Amino acid sequence: MTFRMPPVTAWSAALIAALIGFGGTVALVVQAMKVLGASPEQTGSAVTALCLSIGLAGAAMSIGLRMPVVLAWSTPGAALLAGTTAQLSWPAAVGVFVVAAVLAIVLGLIPALGRLAEKIPSTVASAMLAGVLLPFCLTLFRTAAVDPVLVGVILAVFLAARRRAPLYAMLLALTAGVALTLARGGLSLPSSGQVLGMLAPQAPAFQPAAIISLALPLFLVTLVSQNLPGLVVLRTAGYHPPARPLLAGVGLASLLAAPFGAHGVNLAAITAAICTNPEAHPDAARRWMVGVIYAGVYLLLALFSPFLVGVFLALPHAVIAALTGLALIPALLGALESMLAPGADRDPAIVTFLATASGVSLLGVGSAFWGLTAGFLALGVRALLRRGARAKRAGST
Repeated sequence: MTFRMPPVTAWSAALIAALIGFGGTVALVVQAMKVLGASPEQTGSAVTALCLSIGLAGAAMSIGLRMPVVLAWSTPGAALLAGTTAQLSWPAAVGVFVVAAVLAIVLGLIPALGRLAEKIPSTVASAMLAGVLLPFCLTLFRTAAVDPVLVGVILAVFLAARRRAPLYAMLLALTAGVALTLARGGLSLPSSGQVLGMLAPQAPAFQPAAIISLALPLFLVTLVSQNLPGLVVLRTAGYHPPARPLLAGVGLASLLAAPFGAHGVNLAAITAAICTNPEAHPDAARRWMVGVIYAGVYLLLALFSPFLVGVFLALPHAVIAALTGLALIPALLGALESMLAPGADRDPAIVTFLATASGVSLLGVGSAFWGLTAGFLALGVRALLRRGARAKRAGST
């Protein structure tokens, strides 16, 4: 068998997808790690581990399955973690990552659990995601009170790019925000520090409250908003992805990376669409090479991830908050559309959304769990009322 060099379009599609996936949301990952108490070194380790697992696992799956399996870190999961009000130690945060990864593996290995997960109403899960994302998007506009010029510039660039070049919108907004900060002299990079990729292992600590309030929602929001859409993207491109091995595979990749601070690896959706369409490679049977090139770019990013993390840690808080809120607007829009689509589940969905967005914390458990609980209770009440109505009709006949 002779090796044929992939076309230029395969290289460009993979590079664009990787840069969009990394550059568009790395600020959110950095913010999440800071909220969880990670040091700059631990944050660098987390991003290094994420990039390594995305690159190594993605390349292995693409080669083994002969399809472009594109992986990413969990952006909604990072938003969930960045919005937590729980006071966690770094070992407890690593414990959350480990449990969420184990749940993903178990889901992929046990068919009955997979069928059960598919029965979770997408409206309720999307409502929880929307409730998690809303505070970040609102912070974008609250930041305008502190720095109206910054918010105005990046918002204008973002909206203009969404009209003309939607795939590059977030990258262009990020570039505009960093350029404005540099022009103002507001970016002071540390004179020394780790430049090349490094891994700092941390033994996990398992706290029941953290597992309930963060690990379970992290697993669920990643499944519904990332892994399942990722499977749909592959099917839409004409492939037949084996769902259970892929879910177990990304769970295993997450588990191996978790001790180094990685919060979760999953199937990509938006960036996967770039790598799986015919414009990336005209031959569907050889398009798996695009997934391998994409994985290679992430391995390069892993090599210099501490330096890149240092750049984002050096940015003023207002810049990070504004860019994070901006990056999550498309995800919020998608979650709201899914939440409100089928009229039958709108009441449970809005209850879930409001409870999650409220930020309520009871018994040390965060709002994402209580939002899901409220939504499932609303679904239960509706089911009981329907059952009673059917029984009443049956009795009258």
